[in-house]
Amino acid sequence: MSVNITVFWIIIGCALVTLIPRILPFIIVRNIQLPPVAIKWLSFIPVCIFTALVADSLINKEADSLISMDWNVILALIPTILTALYTKSMAITVIVGVVCMAGIRFIM
Repeated sequence: MSVNITVFWIIIGCALVTLIPRILPFIIVRNIQLPPVAIKWLSFIPVCIFTALVADSLINKEADSLISMDWNVILALIPTILTALYTKSMAITVIVGVVCMAGIRFIM
């Protein structure tokens, strides 16, 4: 019984360690005024970089098969995109994406 509780707390700790660096910067930056230099620097990050990151996670690159789409990621991407369009909040979008992917991996 104590092994199960230990594993549970390890999973909770890993979840916190994963979520904190992904969510905390969005929350901090949203609540402060960035200096003009930082805003100018951020303006050079094109949307294509984010698109490339998402597209890379959509493609399943196994050594023994042709390149195919990872349908689990597509299933998680649909509610994440809808959330992003509806809320316009990066923090909520990231949370929805992480929860959707975790739920899909748990079910599949």
